Amino acid sequence: MLGPVETRSVSPVFVGRTDELDTLNEALARAAAGEPQALLLGGEAGVGKTRLVEEFAAAAGRHAVVAVGGCVEIGADGLPFAPFSTALRALRDALSEQFAAAAHGQEEELARLLPDLGEAGTGRHDEQGMARLFELTARLLERVAAEQPVVFVLEDLHWADASTRHLLAYLLRTLRAGRLLVLASYRSDDIHRRHPLRPLLAELDRLRTVRRIELARFTHEEVGRQIAGILAAEPDPARVDVIFERSDGNAFFVEELAVAGCEGRCTGLTDSLRDLLLVRVERLPETAQRVARIVAEGGSTVEYRLIAAVAQLAEDDLIEALRAAVGANILTVTPAGDGYRFRHSLVREAVADDLLPGERSRLNRRYAEALEAEPALVPADARVMRLASYWYHAHDAAKALPAVLDASVVARRRHAYTEQLELLERAMELWDGVPEEVRSVLRPVDYTEDYPPCGCDPATTPLRYLDLMAEAAVAGRFGGERERALKITKRALRLLEDDPDPLRAAWFWIQRSRLVQALARGDGWQELATAQDLVRGLPPSEVHADVLANVAGWSMLHRPGPEAFAAAERAVEYARMVGVRDIELHARLTLGGLKVDAGDTEAGLAEMRQVLRDTLAEGVRQVAGRAYVNLPSELQSVGRDREAVPLLHEGIAFARAHGLLDSEGWIRGNLSEALYALGQWPEAAESAMHGARGAHSVKARGQGALRLAYLALARGDLAEAGRHLAAARAHYGTHDPMPQHSLPLARITLGLAAAEGRIADARAELLRALDTGFPPGTHRYGWPLLLAAATAEADTRTLPAARPGREEILGRLIEAVRKLTTGVPLWQAYDQWTRAELLRAQGTDTTDAWSPVVTAFECLDRPYDLARVRHRLAAALLAAGGEDERDRAVDLLRLSGAVAAHLGARPLADEVTRLAQRARLSLTHAPRQALAAADPAASLGLTSRERDVLRLVSAGRTNRQIAEELFISPKTASVHVSNILSKLGVSGRGEAAAVAHRLGLFPAETATAPTAG
Repeated sequence: MLGPVETRSVSPVFVGRTDELDTLNEALARAAAGEPQALLLGGEAGVGKTRLVEEFAAAAGRHAVVAVGGCVEIGADGLPFAPFSTALRALRDALSEQFAAAAHGQEEELARLLPDLGEAGTGRHDEQGMARLFELTARLLERVAAEQPVVFVLEDLHWADASTRHLLAYLLRTLRAGRLLVLASYRSDDIHRRHPLRPLLAELDRLRTVRRIELARFTHEEVGRQIAGILAAEPDPARVDVIFERSDGNAFFVEELAVAGCEGRCTGLTDSLRDLLLVRVERLPETAQRVARIVAEGGSTVEYRLIAAVAQLAEDDLIEALRAAVGANILTVTPAGDGYRFRHSLVREAVADDLLPGERSRLNRRYAEALEAEPALVPADARVMRLASYWYHAHDAAKALPAVLDASVVARRRHAYTEQLELLERAMELWDGVPEEVRSVLRPVDYTEDYPPCGCDPATTPLRYLDLMAEAAVAGRFGGERERALKITKRALRLLEDDPDPLRAAWFWIQRSRLVQALARGDGWQELATAQDLVRGLPPSEVHADVLANVAGWSMLHRPGPEAFAAAERAVEYARMVGVRDIELHARLTLGGLKVDAGDTEAGLAEMRQVLRDTLAEGVRQVAGRAYVNLPSELQSVGRDREAVPLLHEGIAFARAHGLLDSEGWIRGNLSEALYALGQWPEAAESAMHGARGAHSVKARGQGALRLAYLALARGDLAEAGRHLAAARAHYGTHDPMPQHSLPLARITLGLAAAEGRIADARAELLRALDTGFPPGTHRYGWPLLLAAATAEADTRTLPAARPGREEILGRLIEAVRKLTTGVPLWQAYDQWTRAELLRAQGTDTTDAWSPVVTAFECLDRPYDLARVRHRLAAALLAAGGEDERDRAVDLLRLSGAVAAHLGARPLADEVTRLAQRARLSLTHAPRQALAAADPAASLGLTSRERDVLRLVSAGRTNRQIAEELFISPKTASVHVSNILSKLGVSGRGEAAAVAHRLGLFPAETATAPTAG
């Protein structure tokens, strides 16, 4: 009787779980329809999570590809990203062509997760490395699941390494497309208060796209059905009562108790669950028990040949022992048929916990020795990690240290920086217990990438404890473990006080500066200044160049000026002297930006363009990503937004292709700013929302929120503007004030206060900004702020509550306007505009003040700004009182109103309407005499050729038809159409034709115009 019972301890009948299966099947149906799904399946150990997943996967496999990966039970000792690697391998095997197409061009990066794709990239690591890998993985899954439904299963998250948890969180946050269902399971009873999975579950619970399923224990009826399935007969009700009471409905314990009862052991069991788990193991033959203990200490899954090497039994004896363990349902054969694992992890844990300390160390030593003697016993990608774990748990420091260091290199290569940090901390723990003769043969070049060059050759110099600390600090910074990294840098600097080494100390101060900024503990300048003092007077070196490049970069953002310029120039010079290309390119990019800010526009832009070309040609992606941010930004700083837009689109494509999430976030923020200026507000909002959601760093997200605040304020949605302003402030924080953040924040704060009638708050914000000042290169942020303040004062000129303090505010504004840079047409126009608003604030503005402003903006590509100043000129014309002035004012107000309506700029539209009502003007049609007096096409800034093109657009002609009629190329026609759309402040040809019709530009032609075919 025992044989059949043992092989049927798992019920062949699937019991219960109807609601849970319905939820899973519904999610699969929605995924198959193109809506990605994510589910978390929780439940206590033994409650039946794996069985439910198996049943669902078996049914889903009929019309979807199911890829399963499981977390290993040895946590950080295992291969980072192990469940993702396993599931991706299964996915590649099932959909080889689709997988190859989806991974094309990114094989080097994706090989960090799936070594089968080839060698992982060997480029220098950076802070975006992990985020880049995550982004590429998410997009890979989206592409593979574009046509074929895919179920991506990750089991046993409670054992997941930190990198796996981070990747899963990223994947579930960013799933946007594909027929993909992600299902992850975990033990809920293992998630204690300090368990690392707990914060991830809390984070995922906040995502509307993630659903959580909690698997309950079986009811009394379900336990009876489960036992009936195991016994293949109806059980005695009394036995069901006993088993239900003792198992409390836990499916796995029901199985164990049912088998124990059949063997006559039910009454002899203790109340200890551990004893219940071990009882069947202890009934095995002694040799089989010994093999079970070996497998329990070997890992989640242990290869047959490795078991044989460790057990050192005759092959027949080993096979017989394994047969007994498999027959008793203690062990199962792996799906690949090359190894064994415990049928349930609870049994493995119980067997492992039953080992004596000395017995555990001895088994790990035998595993390590077997693996060293024959590395091919385990898969190549897992070998180094397994060996490091075995030697460490064997408590052999001399053997463990080099093995752990080798494992840390593998973790770094996979961008598993948290695991790398843990391994390096383990190495530091082992350091003092390792004989000097062992340490003396270790070399920094083998184990560290960010070894601080200190005038010695890392290939010949022995590895030092400080080298481990340096690598660990960088791993912590890259992996988001900044508190741990900061503690390491503090310890390292204390050690360097006793054993001075200026270059090493300077290198650690650079790391500390970055960490202090990332942790919102300060702006990082004091740390950089200390590093600069340490290297001052020393010969050129990589550390020296790095210090200078960081000082220049910091100064460009915080205090641009001669010192920043000098630091950038010396950084370039030193980097070239010591041959550090990436630092040189970074410093050249900074230098180019500083030149533009100082007024040497063309030379600075040329330098930045060359850096972009060089980085793309040489594959220096990190600097290329920064160039795609900074070069368009500098173009925007001199009013060349239209020139910046194609570069920004190119930069977004580059950043997405290479997973540069921070770069993409900054680029999208810049694109939003450019599109806002060009009058393409829906596209600007979309770009800002992408930046606010998708960026890796909080400051990049802050820029997206800031751009959304600008749009909301211009549209008159004050509540929305306030929400986005608060979000931007939270993202930027107060620890690291930069003019490029603080001045736009002040402008929105001031504008919002003025719109809500809080003139005192608006003035207070202005005074704070004026007291701080406008450093060189910040005119692009200063002019909008000064303009907003002058406009607020002019709008409240007649209010009694605004009179106190007005003279002081106007005096401060006039002084600030006088000093601020106006080196290019855009800011010259802003200068004129702000001065005209100041005259309006004093009640002395006239048409002579506003006409040059309108003329200046008619030459610029900024339809919203043009509409605003036209409204001001119209008001001045109406104040003048002549009939000709009224006719011209009508035309200007119609143009302003049309742009305001198109953009949804409600405050401007309301001002235009109110002004027309006060002057008793009709804006519904254009009088012929007004058209004769003033040409609306010219007032729109249209050239003669653009007027001809607009006439044909209004007649419904295509670009090719326009080209044929005007004897120009279709490409030239397309350029003219784009320029016209921008100047009219519209987004399409139909809207352009509507504006032309509304303004009566071509009354004769459009009356009989044919439609486009």
